[in-house]
Amino acid sequence: MTSWIQRTLIGLAAATVVLGGLTACGSRGDHARGWSEERITEVRGKAIEKIESRLELNAEQKAKLGVLADEMIASRKALRGSSDPRTDIQALIAGDKFDRAKAQALLDQKTQVLQGSGPKMLSAFGDFYDSLNPEQQKQVRERLEKRRHGWWGRG
Repeated sequence: MTSWIQRTLIGLAAATVVLGGLTACGSRGDHARGWSEERITEVRGKAIEKIESRLELNAEQKAKLGVLADEMIASRKALRGSSDPRTDIQALIAGDKFDRAKAQALLDQKTQVLQGSGPKMLSAFGDFYDSLNPEQQKQVRERLEKRRHGWWGRG
């Protein structure tokens, strides 16, 4: 694999984990409920509209972007699982010692989920990226390069 594909894959996996963690920890006191299906659909729609307008996507490209968004959402849901992540973490520190065995089991479970959903996400990302024309691909690469430097430009 080329290095940009690896970076993109790692970035997508990291974003999924971070979004799942942030959603789990939440804010405004509704962290126990997480995001509603309506909120997820709303954010998905806004993200697609933003990407569509910046890249000037055609109908086929927009459909492939929709498939990618759906795969990312499905991966996030699978990663979060049926249990509350906050409860999982609390269980690890409930005793006087950190439960390393449970932590490792939790990590193994999350890793298996990522390995199971990763190929679908890669395929959807590849289909979307390959459908872009060279100018659109250049815009994506430039956007990723800008993001690489972090919030304060320190890389």
